[in-house]
Amino acid sequence: MAQYAFVFPSKAAVLLNALKTFNDRRYLSIFLFGISSGFPWIMIGSVLSAWLKDEGLSRSAIGLFGIIFATYSFNFLWSPLVDKIKPPLLGQRRGWIFAMQGCVVLLCLVMSQLTTDQDLFYVALVGLLIAIASATQDIAIDAYRIESADDDVQAAMASTYIIGYRGGLLAAGAGALYVASAVSWNAAYLTMAALVGIGVLTVLIRPEPKRASLTVQLIHEPKVRAFIRASRGKPKTLRRLGAWVIGAIVCPFTDFFRRYGVKAMGILVFIAVFRISDLAMASMANPLYIDLGFSLATIANVTNIFGIAMSIAGGILGGLLVARYGIGPLLIFGAGLVMVTNLLFAVLALIGNQVPMLVVTIIGDNLANGLASAVFIAFLSSLTSRAYTATQYALFSSLMTLPGKFLSGFGGIVVSAQGYATFFVVATVLGLPAILLAIWISRDKQLVPTPVTEAGS
Repeated sequence: MAQYAFVFPSKAAVLLNALKTFNDRRYLSIFLFGISSGFPWIMIGSVLSAWLKDEGLSRSAIGLFGIIFATYSFNFLWSPLVDKIKPPLLGQRRGWIFAMQGCVVLLCLVMSQLTTDQDLFYVALVGLLIAIASATQDIAIDAYRIESADDDVQAAMASTYIIGYRGGLLAAGAGALYVASAVSWNAAYLTMAALVGIGVLTVLIRPEPKRASLTVQLIHEPKVRAFIRASRGKPKTLRRLGAWVIGAIVCPFTDFFRRYGVKAMGILVFIAVFRISDLAMASMANPLYIDLGFSLATIANVTNIFGIAMSIAGGILGGLLVARYGIGPLLIFGAGLVMVTNLLFAVLALIGNQVPMLVVTIIGDNLANGLASAVFIAFLSSLTSRAYTATQYALFSSLMTLPGKFLSGFGGIVVSAQGYATFFVVATVLGLPAILLAIWISRDKQLVPTPVTEAGS
């Protein structure tokens, strides 16, 4: 499979092309799907941690709830099913998205009926099931995004997705805090269930992206053809099952290692550590705000006004900078920016209940994450083979979240022992390997496309 490359527009065309992006219905659907991906994440993330903290649970217990997010890091285990099993309705990608959205709605309705004092086990169980449904939905949405557009606009697609994702994530988080402050936490989850309808409507009105049928894909796989030849005379059912297993599970991984050779392991390590600094500290952000004495309404106001704006700005800026300077330099810049802005949380912990510092922290964190996420998604998309979109991208995204989310589960223990400031400094230092590996990645022309302007040079 040939390596995919991006075609970069000239300086004058960058802004024009970015603006035209939002007039294309494909990008609108990706924007709405980004919102749909953000809702479940926030419901079992900062909203759940804020609910548990508000109900008096210890920081250590809240931190352990963060292990639920490990589900996102293992979704590659069932991603071949999303790639190769076609649901009876709506097509390969839309069918899976629609089914998982239905599960999220039902589970949110169940969560809205639970209490933390009597049903804590079931709160954890429902949170885990939401994570499984959400992680599966993300597999299908990522595949839909990559398959919906040509390679030369994948950076714009990534930017559009992250704008929707970060905007939806922050809007849902702020909205949940508003509802919880005015009514109750149960009402907040009921509201979130209703908002998932945005994604449901998007699935129903947008077409399925074009892709080769499973039979065509399997026929063109050398390993599958070799198996079919070697298994002549065996039962037909056994041969079909073997061909499916090889095509769905074995080939996506051998394809990646075949294309990148000895560099493949270095790429996977880089993917694993790129967001480790940010994800490791995420579960302790809302507990920090609450422990410092900020009200739920204040947190929601600052997050809604500044967080959403900065996430959207970061996503747009990331897409534009990738178009101008290429993925390589932006990977270095994004990794460094995320690491440095995490120090703002340490400063906030030392300063205390100061709204201006809370505003600065929210602005820095969301601007950095919006930019870095857009750049990184574009990078991961460029690594993905169209024949195994869901499986390979699920592997990449799983590796991206696994180390950070695993470490975040122990965040409460570190905070209890050393304090918030020390915890956030440690989380910041975890970002150093990502910068070093980004420098290596940026110097390899096979791994990152080189900017070529239309004026071209």
